[in-house]
Amino acid sequence: MSHSILRQFTPKLIETLREGYDAKKFGKDLIAGLTVAIVALPLAMALAIASGATPDKGLITAVIAGFIISALGGSRYQIGGPTGAFVVVVFNVIATHGYEGLLQATLMAGIMLLIAGIARFGAIIKYMPQPVVTGFTSGIALIIFSSQIKDFFGLVIEKTPADFIPKWLSYIENASTLSPATFAIGAISFATIYLTRRFAPKLPAFLFAVVIGSIAAVLFHLPINTIGSQFGDLPNMLPAPSLPHFDIGRVKELFPSAFTIAFLAGIESLLSAVVADGLSGSRHRSNCELVAQGLANIASVMFGGLPATGAIARTATNIRSGAYSPVAGMLHAVFLLAFMFFLAPLARYVPLASLAAVLIMVAWNMSEVEHFTQLLRGPRGDRAVLLLTFGLTALVDLTVAIEVGMVTAALLFMYRMSNVVEIQSDRRMGADDATHFSRRSRDSEDIRHDLPKDIEVFRFRGPFFFGVVSRLVDTIEEVEGRPRAYILDMTDVPMIDSSGAAALGSVIEHCRKRNIEMLIAGLKGHPHDTVQQMGVTKGHGHVKLYGSFAEAVKAAKLLKPAK
Repeated sequence: MSHSILRQFTPKLIETLREGYDAKKFGKDLIAGLTVAIVALPLAMALAIASGATPDKGLITAVIAGFIISALGGSRYQIGGPTGAFVVVVFNVIATHGYEGLLQATLMAGIMLLIAGIARFGAIIKYMPQPVVTGFTSGIALIIFSSQIKDFFGLVIEKTPADFIPKWLSYIENASTLSPATFAIGAISFATIYLTRRFAPKLPAFLFAVVIGSIAAVLFHLPINTIGSQFGDLPNMLPAPSLPHFDIGRVKELFPSAFTIAFLAGIESLLSAVVADGLSGSRHRSNCELVAQGLANIASVMFGGLPATGAIARTATNIRSGAYSPVAGMLHAVFLLAFMFFLAPLARYVPLASLAAVLIMVAWNMSEVEHFTQLLRGPRGDRAVLLLTFGLTALVDLTVAIEVGMVTAALLFMYRMSNVVEIQSDRRMGADDATHFSRRSRDSEDIRHDLPKDIEVFRFRGPFFFGVVSRLVDTIEEVEGRPRAYILDMTDVPMIDSSGAAALGSVIEHCRKRNIEMLIAGLKGHPHDTVQQMGVTKGHGHVKLYGSFAEAVKAAKLLKPAK
């Protein structure tokens, strides 16, 4: 393994320690770690409850996965743990396959992330279309918000429906069961978060909200649901690690969920790392980060935790708090463990309404309203992908939303690329307003070579793939009469993919059946190698390759006239 490849997998912790690490730098990391731990404490419990698990699972995840992501990751400031993006998928997996199913799905996801990092897919996974990212993130935010209505208002519902529309119909039907005391605590907690963020943004708004809500509930002896009444006392230490039962027979059944977890973990961790780079001026190592995410999720499963990834808001808090190195993230995990040990008995007094207020604010932050509305002002295709992904996430399923969103975005991209590629010819080609054809007449300076009228010329500029070829076929079919030959000038084609090469083969076959000569000029480098490797021109006597357009024109003039 070369030095450059080895460097891709060197954790940022090792790099920063090599730079020199002293007491002053440790002091910065200590303060940042404590600050982030205070922010993460209520969030970890709230996210676990919203995911259909117990609050201690969230704390375990933040401690174990958070420590490993910082210690072994490729980002200098990344903070890992449970995040809002996982709430929907974790809730659905637990509801469908039970907690044991979630453990196996997370273990599978960890292995997928590990393989993705080792295979150096870190750069590829960052090319997620923005309308898809924003669409499913906003959709998740809406689902999280919807899931907290019951606890925020204290509604009495025996079993809340899982699907979006039935859930809201259930809320409307049971609106009369609203608990004034619960709603008051929820409103006080939400107001605390809002006011703290507005007037004292450096203070831990989420923790203040939980503490004030808890004190109010205890002082006034309010009959509301708390962590203690719902889940009992929390453990004050980590469980002993052990590998969960792995059922080979369930791999196929759990694969979609595992893939979704791995996909979300990869995307969100790299997005968080990119945000951290922007805030700090550092540069993360994406493949190393994926490896760390994989190991962190495997370790989280061994301690009975939940899926984990990089948390954008907590990472930003870490940077703004003056963190110097990944030690800050490791200390954040240590502080959370200390909180578990000393404060676990007090957690029983935390009202679920206060945690609901925390998650409602998390949902608002996730919704990216400004970015969402900005994309709605974009091109029509992007708006369609955004709204399709958003709607499918909220109304159908997150996995389906990602799959459909990615496929739609890919088709849109190919359509746009085919319209951006410039095709010059000696005839007018029918196309809509979006098509970026350059229509040239026969006496154009670029293609005037005194060629006979029965020889057609097409010149390409840009990547060549099947979307472009399909437009060429349409144009060829519009040609009147039967040309003696076609000249395809591909001097300015920098890339041909396998689909484009295969589609070019269909054009060649089209010409063979009509006894039309084809002269292909200017293929070089990667495009030439692709065409040759795929054997597109092999065995076709009517196809000739020329090094330049001038050579092809010269050869075309020597062709025998059609009988």
